[in-house]
Amino acid sequence: MDIKSMLGGLAFALMWSSAFTSARMIVADAPPLTALALRFLISGVIAVAIARALGQSWRLSRGQWRATVIFGICQNALYLGLNFVAMQTLEASMAAIIASTMPLLVALAGWAIFGERLSLLGFLGLLAGIGGVVLIMGARLSAGVDIFGLVLAGIGALALTLATLAVRGASSGGNVLMIVGLQMLIGSASLSLVALGSESWVVHWSPRLIAAFFYTTLVPGLLATWVWFWLVNRIGALRAATFHFLNPFFGVAIAAMLLGERLGLLDVIGVAVIAAGILAVQLSRTQGSRGAAGTGAGPEGDQPI
Repeated sequence: MDIKSMLGGLAFALMWSSAFTSARMIVADAPPLTALALRFLISGVIAVAIARALGQSWRLSRGQWRATVIFGICQNALYLGLNFVAMQTLEASMAAIIASTMPLLVALAGWAIFGERLSLLGFLGLLAGIGGVVLIMGARLSAGVDIFGLVLAGIGALALTLATLAVRGASSGGNVLMIVGLQMLIGSASLSLVALGSESWVVHWSPRLIAAFFYTTLVPGLLATWVWFWLVNRIGALRAATFHFLNPFFGVAIAAMLLGERLGLLDVIGVAVIAAGILAVQLSRTQGSRGAAGTGAGPEGDQPI
């Protein structure tokens, strides 16, 4: 892996992880679902416009439309919608840790439900990741973490996991930026329907709210997505996904620095164990793909988180 790929992977992990802190800032002063629907509307329009300028078409294949609709609803509406609601009472660091377990959940579901092979390294990584989550949960529950927010974030992670397993490989065939933009617009439409019936437009305007909203829309929303696909095209989806092991570190560190969220010793140990577990799982999948390359088989490409 060359230096550009390493820097790109670090940048992606940093941008993705920072979204939880900026989201926490947004939901403190604005209705969560309405704000998220507006964010996706802006991001989606920009992405589609850029895609059209690059010559991409919205005439997608059946598999691409299936992936677009499933991810638009499960990732943008359910996963992020539930996280935005949860972060009204749940700390950004806790939301980031739960979301970071998605690679572990995908590997666990693939092994338990679909019978996918899992090497010893991958199995040990799963055990380590689960152990790290249990360690942090125990510490946070004893400190009085909001259970309702915790449950919402957990359901969101499960929804994204199931969507990822359902549409693996369906985004192949080009029009990547167009697919991303349409996913955002589908998420925006879905969230708008729920927001209209459940939220009132009460916003406490502040420079922090405006900055956090535009940062979330443009950086984690658009720039991180572009960096992800650049990275996938450069080094492959499996090797690119290895950088997800940095997300727990970055998510907790950014929340502590910008929001002043507490960081105990058990949190540090748990995050380190989770990160090691994610790295072990991703490395085992990378090794498995190399072994399968000689037979013409191999795992399908991952969807970005």
